[in-house]
Amino acid sequence: MKLLVLQEKLKEGLKIVSRASFKSLSLPILNNILLRTEKNFLELAATDLEVGIKWWSLAKIEKEGEIIVPTQVFSNFISFLPNKKVKLEVDKLTLNIECENYKTSLKGYSTEEFPIIPQISEAEIVIIDSEIFCQGLNQVVNITSPSTTRPEISGVYLIFKENSIKMVATDSFRLGEKTVILEKNTKLRQQYSLILPQKAVKEIINIFGEKKEELKIYLTPNQILFEKVIPELPSHPQIHLVSRLIEGEYPNYQEIIPEKYKTQIILKKEEFLNQIKTASIFSGKINEIKLKIDPKAQKITVFSQSPDLGEYNSFFSAKIKGKAMEVAFNHRFLLDGLLNIKSSQITFELSSEDGPGVLKPVGDKSYLYIVMPIKAS
Repeated sequence: MKLLVLQEKLKEGLKIVSRASFKSLSLPILNNILLRTEKNFLELAATDLEVGIKWWSLAKIEKEGEIIVPTQVFSNFISFLPNKKVKLEVDKLTLNIECENYKTSLKGYSTEEFPIIPQISEAEIVIIDSEIFCQGLNQVVNITSPSTTRPEISGVYLIFKENSIKMVATDSFRLGEKTVILEKNTKLRQQYSLILPQKAVKEIINIFGEKKEELKIYLTPNQILFEKVIPELPSHPQIHLVSRLIEGEYPNYQEIIPEKYKTQIILKKEEFLNQIKTASIFSGKINEIKLKIDPKAQKITVFSQSPDLGEYNSFFSAKIKGKAMEVAFNHRFLLDGLLNIKSSQITFELSSEDGPGVLKPVGDKSYLYIVMPIKAS
């Protein structure tokens, strides 16, 4: 293998692909990145056996070949080089690197033991704006809960329909649901639903969420592939991220979404956030804060106490209709929901002291956040 590629391009590719390079003592092969050339393209690839990432760039290829090299050493060295042309040449199992007056030799390995990253050929295809898709994922991804007994709640549940994608996550104490609309209607042969591991979701957000670009999603029963093409060469991919799916059936989460409410509150998000944050200082070991909702006075009293620190007792005004109520919540769960809502005003709906609370942005039906109360002992 012998080629010339710009340092800036190579550095960009390594930053993306190295996200899937896994530091493993039991499988040291996963600590490496694959370099491969084909025609006019340099390909980089890495996998942790759950997520696989490939990246391509145009390069001046003098001789085709392939090698795997240690991820960290190779990435670090390339990052220190000037933004000039980098010459990469393989001699047996050594990668020789030259850039201006920098020159090094890096010991590599045979590619025979490198895990195969699955190729997806026949699949249903969905096209969406990458920024919109990743913003939606970002509103639910941190709600998931790593669980060995219930692996199905360890990921984000995606439901693909003809004109929308629904994203759902829960840890059994709270739940977030986000719906994004597809600008291009998709002619799916069937409605697809799948559970995507949390790690894969976070990598998708990091890799595809920075720019407003077209993102292709390839759906199969066992795997999912996300593709971005080379801007100057739309017929060739620039990034492939393929992920395994979590097996199992996702809980019927619709059952816990209250159909009716007894109390509805409309309040300013920032004011509510500040009250919750302040009350959290005195919330004790179980993170409990109490809300006393008073429709007659149109105010909410916020109370928390700690045997060691003291107590917090304050109130703020809100538009309230319905029944007076006292309910306690884990402040961390309330804060997570509020921070995921983008509007300046929110609707807070309560069905009972022991029932779930529902947070929604005012004027936006695409997102809801459900949080379970702390039940009185």
